[in-house]
Amino acid sequence: MKAWMVKQWCEPHEMQFEDIATPEPGTKQVRVKVEAAALNFLDTLIIKGQYQVKPPFPFTPGVEVAGTIEAVGADSMWKPGMRVCGNIGTGGYATHAILDDRSVAPLPDNLSFAEGSAVPIVYPTAHLCLKDAGRMQPGETVLVHAGAGGVGLAAIQLARAWGAGKILATAGGAAKLKVCLDAGADAAFDYAVPGKEDAWVDQVKEATGGKGADIIIDMVGGRIAEQSMRVLNWRGRFIVVGFAGGTIPNLAANRLLLKSASAIGVFWGETAKREPKTVQAVFGDLFALLAQGKIKPVVTNSYKLSNAPQAMIDLATRKTWGKVVLIPD
Repeated sequence: MKAWMVKQWCEPHEMQFEDIATPEPGTKQVRVKVEAAALNFLDTLIIKGQYQVKPPFPFTPGVEVAGTIEAVGADSMWKPGMRVCGNIGTGGYATHAILDDRSVAPLPDNLSFAEGSAVPIVYPTAHLCLKDAGRMQPGETVLVHAGAGGVGLAAIQLARAWGAGKILATAGGAAKLKVCLDAGADAAFDYAVPGKEDAWVDQVKEATGGKGADIIIDMVGGRIAEQSMRVLNWRGRFIVVGFAGGTIPNLAANRLLLKSASAIGVFWGETAKREPKTVQAVFGDLFALLAQGKIKPVVTNSYKLSNAPQAMIDLATRKTWGKVVLIPD
């Protein structure tokens, strides 16, 4: 099999594309012939040693895949030939991948492999943000930062499906603002206008009649997160998903206190390890919505597997939106 290998902390162009032995699945595992592997921002961090999880060397990046089960290990609940998607700790940027049984989900017939690879991380993350951490109620206002990204678009779609009263989004540039609006946002604000990076704060206040958002989902961190404290509604919930902007924010606890608001972290990968019943419930919800056509993965760019470093660079430099996937050569 072919796989991208990381043998020391490195930049994307320093990874090595190698022929390695095709692994056999262990007990309660399957081997999947990868038809599509989705990129995530965390992939660009994990190869540099900048992510909270640091795999032992050598490893293959990639946490979301879709494909066909090729072989099953002892006591596996799955069967060869099944179309599936799943999330893995590492190993997605390859022609084959090993997945634990509990990380596998059957791929609905109405989804392509590329679309299926875009489900296992971003949609469950958005689900936890809104339902578990956010405790969203119909009619509430939701603000999604980095709305044109994978988690952002999933959150906009889910908020719409679950009856949010108003969905606001932020993104960088007119093209990405349109993506947010097309996905179901009621309004979208540019946080990348030179000299006016904070203009979105007053725009959110105006759009909410001065109340602010009930739920704010943040993947950016830094100043975006810090300024978000100014637009939290009474008993608002600020959801911490990541720090794509590169800076961990200092959140103003006094604003949380004065508004009886809360800041809550969401980490789907660890939740999936610790709470198998939560995984079942979340995927049950998501696949029902997918089957009904109420949500649909937005795959915008595909690269050949052999061109993975360029795909990672384009993602890290915000030249992409929606989900980016790798397809075997």
